[in-house]
Amino acid sequence: MTTRTENNGNLILEDIPPIPQKIVDDLNRYQNIRSAPFGDFTEDSENIFIQTRFGDVSQIHKVDIPGGARQQLTFLSEPVGQVARQPHTNNLAFTMDAGGSEYAQICLYDFDTRESVMLTDGESRNRGIVWNKSGKQFAYQSTRRNGSSNDIWVMSPDSPQNTSIVLESEDGSWWGPVSWSPDGKRLLVMQYISISDARMYEINVATLEKTLLAGGPSLPSYNEPSGYDKAGKSVFLITNQFSEFNQLAYLDLTTNELKPITSDLSWSVEDFALSDDGKRGAFTVNEDGMLNLYLLDPTSFKYKKVTGLPVGLVGSLSFSPDNKKLGFTVNTAKSPSDSFVMEFSSKMPLKQGEITRWTYSEVGGLDTNQFIEPELVRFNSFDGLSVPAFVYKPQTSKNEKIPVIISIHGGPEAQFRPQFIGTFQLWMKKLGAAVIAPNVRGSAGYGKAYINMDNGYKREDSVKDIGALLDWIATQPDLDSSRVAVIGGSYGGYMVLASAVHYSDRLAAAVDIVGISNFVTFLTNTKEYRRDLRRPEYGDERDDKMRAFLESISPNNHVERIKIPMFVVQGQNDPRVPVTEAEQIVKALRDEGKPVWYMNALNEGHGYRKKENRDVYTQAVVLFFEKYL
Repeated sequence: MTTRTENNGNLILEDIPPIPQKIVDDLNRYQNIRSAPFGDFTEDSENIFIQTRFGDVSQIHKVDIPGGARQQLTFLSEPVGQVARQPHTNNLAFTMDAGGSEYAQICLYDFDTRESVMLTDGESRNRGIVWNKSGKQFAYQSTRRNGSSNDIWVMSPDSPQNTSIVLESEDGSWWGPVSWSPDGKRLLVMQYISISDARMYEINVATLEKTLLAGGPSLPSYNEPSGYDKAGKSVFLITNQFSEFNQLAYLDLTTNELKPITSDLSWSVEDFALSDDGKRGAFTVNEDGMLNLYLLDPTSFKYKKVTGLPVGLVGSLSFSPDNKKLGFTVNTAKSPSDSFVMEFSSKMPLKQGEITRWTYSEVGGLDTNQFIEPELVRFNSFDGLSVPAFVYKPQTSKNEKIPVIISIHGGPEAQFRPQFIGTFQLWMKKLGAAVIAPNVRGSAGYGKAYINMDNGYKREDSVKDIGALLDWIATQPDLDSSRVAVIGGSYGGYMVLASAVHYSDRLAAAVDIVGISNFVTFLTNTKEYRRDLRRPEYGDERDDKMRAFLESISPNNHVERIKIPMFVVQGQNDPRVPVTEAEQIVKALRDEGKPVWYMNALNEGHGYRKKENRDVYTQAVVLFFEKYL
């Protein structure tokens, strides 16, 4: 085994050849693409806050005019996570961890002094900042009490030492704050047990009394609170109680009547925002992988689709403090995430305002108009299930068969969406390969039946979907079924390893990024605060029958069936899929004499967030595919 290090010793590379300078030069422009997602408006509603990277990691910036320069506010060595502006000020609460550990701390950036101070204890895991209307307190989730429970706390930034707990999690589930009532006396919270069982509660902050508002043992369903109405007498939420899909709904707290709003939309609502004056609403709908924007009249519950936006993904909805603007992020196959603002000139809530693009992110000098947009296809799996997939194909001569890279998303309760992905364009341009991104069973976005089709003992049915995709590739006249690679991260990493076990005779190479190699060791070693959250999906390893099943499908128990070169990528500080998952599959493969490259970043966690590490990783993947694909 040969070992070398890069990036001041933080990146360890085992059995990975030196990267040729030509690859470094060829990829340089693709590695200098930036994004600028919308964060919030300033207090006067005139400017916006965004997050973007001009150094190695993403930081908070302020933009004063559309297309204007980005004024960097934070200069930190780690990337900034969530950002939440303190009401009635321009101060910004934000989260930040160290080395990808995900043990994020909450800090407060003082806009006047331009200084940041840490508010939390520096040891626990903290996230989900939700300010009350006055800006005097915020609620957040923390493991501070015992290191494992996802409790809800309330803090005044003026006296962080007096932080109090308002809800103790006793069952290992996830609890998170969502919205304060207008009078600051009540708090909407969500209890997440699984993708099929999420419950909405209200907490009386003074008495700590907890009231179930939606969902529960008698009505297992997904119920995500969005916020109170202006009077604080009703609640908007996203629920699948009435449909296969998640609908926007309205709960009257006086009568307990729950009314679906978007019942005539056959897709899921994902994001909702309400203006401070309660007169305008906006939400997004996931329509076959695209996220489209709608305006809502909160009084009549009528809504209307926004026109004139680029086709892509819309998110990060936020109304301005003066209620006259809506900020949001747009991402398309040809442009990275940028910030947009809709300015309303009419009091009619459904009358669309003028849309202005505020940021134009750098794309390394590339002509993104030449980027390939995907085609949505569907193929039938072993049991007749129709599985959607997005197919990217480079321009080629008519008689040429091209190699294929299958990219499998993580989650598994996630969904591949046709967003801006520079690496896909890079692989098409530099490797001449097609890229296929399937949404196998268990993916989100296609209804609650589809998302539960891979749970527990049905785990390998999703792997069979990859087998069906390989069958489909073999029927395509322009795709070379003898040159197919798989790549995926997290749960997608498990799918890569499992595909290598079952389909080595039909694959050429595989890249496993922070993937699960054994479900029992994964569930045993993943951080306590998330262990019970994964058991409803994968199964409870404490049950002897389930434990035996999980061992039987774990790839590291079947390495003798893996016949293809493997590239394993890991972050040392990963709290979700611990480094031991990578170490054991690498050792097992080497013990069998299998070719395996291994990359481990000592200052990263569940994926690479630092540019210098991402750059080497991207270069190494291209070298791996050049050699084996």
